[in-house]
Amino acid sequence: MSEVVYPPESIYNSLPKTEVRTQKPQRYMSKFRPTVILEEKANKDTMRTMGPAKVEVASPDQYTKKHFKEPKLAKKTHPSKEFCHSCTVKKPPVPARTDNPPMGIHTKRDFIKTTTLVPMKPQPTCVDSKGHKQLLENSGLVPKYLKKKDYGEVPEYLIQRNEEKQRAQEDYENFVKEQKEQGAIKLMSDMERQALLEDLKKNWDKLHHEYQGLSLVTDTLSKKAHKEQLEAAMKQLEDDIDLFQKFKTIYIPNH
Repeated sequence: MSEVVYPPESIYNSLPKTEVRTQKPQRYMSKFRPTVILEEKANKDTMRTMGPAKVEVASPDQYTKKHFKEPKLAKKTHPSKEFCHSCTVKKPPVPARTDNPPMGIHTKRDFIKTTTLVPMKPQPTCVDSKGHKQLLENSGLVPKYLKKKDYGEVPEYLIQRNEEKQRAQEDYENFVKEQKEQGAIKLMSDMERQALLEDLKKNWDKLHHEYQGLSLVTDTLSKKAHKEQLEAAMKQLEDDIDLFQKFKTIYIPNH
């Protein structure tokens, strides 16, 4: 059986077809092309050998010697006596102790006395084990903060924060007192809190036992939904247990 696939017969296939030829745009030619060709031909055969074509060969007497390529310094030349200028002008001598200062300028300050009374002392430094050097005052080894006037006092921001905390506690106590007087809330006893806490823990144990009995592979939507429901219920019970364990005083509304 032939595997040649023929196109479907159509009346349009019998009509003569005209070939459509597209004209390509003219190829870009640089205007510098003739100049480049001439330059390439002119310099093509100049270096066909190993180096320039014609080089002056050195004579056998001028062979390469040791330290031939090292640069040579110019020889020192002694200047002639014509260019030597002798110093004829001398500096003025040092003034004596008995000489008066020029222009009548005189100071009463005794520099020798001031330098001997207040000598310049070097600042004490500290060097750590790694060799870093710093001033002893900034190293933390000198108790300079103990000498401050406000040392050991409570900062202002801590006082302000404690006052705000105490004010909030008083507002809460007043609110609870008003609600008690109106009979809207009541205090949960310790026995009720412990009983409710034990019930919450038992419910969590039941859910945890059911959660451990789930299949390892959650390949269906129902299994996945059941697992997520158990995890959400266990999380809510854990939050409730933490709340009852954290707060010893619990108020509940009166219905």
